[in-house]
Amino acid sequence: MRFTALFAVASATISAVSASTLDFSSISLQSLLGGIDVSSGNKYGAPKAPWIAGSTPGWYFGSSPSKFKTLPCLSGIICAILELFPDCLHCPSAPPTTPSPSDGYAQTFSNLTGATQASDYMTYGLVDTVAQCKAMCNSVNGCNFVNTYHDVNGKGGSTQLTCSLFTSCHTSADADNMGGQTQPDGTVDYITNSDGWCKQ
Repeated sequence: MRFTALFAVASATISAVSASTLDFSSISLQSLLGGIDVSSGNKYGAPKAPWIAGSTPGWYFGSSPSKFKTLPCLSGIICAILELFPDCLHCPSAPPTTPSPSDGYAQTFSNLTGATQASDYMTYGLVDTVAQCKAMCNSVNGCNFVNTYHDVNGKGGSTQLTCSLFTSCHTSADADNMGGQTQPDGTVDYITNSDGWCKQ
């Protein structure tokens, strides 16, 4: 609901004032997003890495934004707003609908029960497909590796893929986050279908 209000305010503001008279230097993106900081300094909305208790995804990129009312959903008018702020998360280009072996990534591991845990963590969010996670990496400066996985019972019970971005490439040796965090509802999360992809 918070982002519905954001869209209404942003649309009204943009349509009421011509772009040439707007002074964006005095507008805080964080205030537009209801207090969420999606700058690079705040790990694009996910300052706590996914293996840290109490972490939450910073964003959602996929075809079901209505499922994620508390996250910045990277589609529609939000993309135009984010483009006005250079040091923040930006919407990626739509990935191809058909996977391609020549998409610029090489798989380093597949179908593990552990997710990458490393100090070069950049951000994480939720996606519907591996291709969408790769598109996110392509849109974040310095990203060279993606780890997609299902965090069963974690991330608020979401069935979407978790998409973690890193600056360096990783192998299965770094996929040592097995979950094990007790969730607010008493369940314990665990990792399935963990895949690693290194940008070539």
